[in-house]
Amino acid sequence: MDVRELHDHSTRVLDEIARSVVVDRAVLRRILTGALSQGHVLLEDVPGTGKTLTAQSFATALGLSFSRIQFTPDLLPADVTGTYVFDERDRSFEFSEGPLFANVVLADEINRASPKTQAALLEAMAEGQVTVDGETHPLPDPFFVIATQNPVEQGEGTFPLPEAQKDRFLVKDSLGYPDEEGELELLDRRDARDEPTPTVSSVLSTDRVREMQRVPETVRVDGEIKQYIVDIVRATRENPRVAVGVSPRGCQRLFEVVRATAAVHGRSFVIPDDVKAVVHATVAHRIVPTAEATVDNVERSQLVDDVLAEVSVPTVSRAERA
Repeated sequence: MDVRELHDHSTRVLDEIARSVVVDRAVLRRILTGALSQGHVLLEDVPGTGKTLTAQSFATALGLSFSRIQFTPDLLPADVTGTYVFDERDRSFEFSEGPLFANVVLADEINRASPKTQAALLEAMAEGQVTVDGETHPLPDPFFVIATQNPVEQGEGTFPLPEAQKDRFLVKDSLGYPDEEGELELLDRRDARDEPTPTVSSVLSTDRVREMQRVPETVRVDGEIKQYIVDIVRATRENPRVAVGVSPRGCQRLFEVVRATAAVHGRSFVIPDDVKAVVHATVAHRIVPTAEATVDNVERSQLVDDVLAEVSVPTVSRAERA
């Protein structure tokens, strides 16, 4: 498969998902690039914006298995990963797979789970496997987590994600409210169907998704674009209002999602606009503001804007000569 085929498949997937959810297409594209980069996505939004429906729609359109985990404070790691069950017939223990064993896993309200349960999910996200009673069990391939959290409820009964776990998410994004035209379209769609929830058809298959995940590896990245990425990352560490900047792992992940973005657009090379399209969603959640910036209510996205304003952008003409 080449980038043109990937572009065609991506367009079909996004068109199919757009039939069920009224969401900015750029956000849907970033979620898709997260899947193609073999990463995971964190969606932070208020209830009712379509996070669950979006995750289900992605799984169905991509032709992948789907599982939803509702995180609560009393949820145990075994409830997520699975456990050994005694079989009376042959007097032995057999492993019973938990809801993590699916291609697309919706970790709903992940910040309601205890740190111990969050840690179990962390291993699955980082390693593509789970360990139960000393035995390692591989997860399905591909494996893609879409986690959600409600920014309004961050007090009692919630457990904020540690910075190390946030760094495991390739992309952190927000669906947001639709505009007036979008909400009217939402009502028109509901008026035209008999069921409360819209349906989505499968566009791809598991094998085709695996092929698509290999395509970004063929995308060329000019040295000046690489320097642009490095300059952005290093600028986050030097900003006086940032206590902790983007890690080397974050730098590599930005590089990977930028390549996937170019591929989704049907290009075999990266341009600066690809970096700008994903830098906020890929970088903002990886930086920690200083105490002073936090007191002044400085948003992380604003810090990324400051960094972008400081870093010089390579010219497109030279970047295209990769």
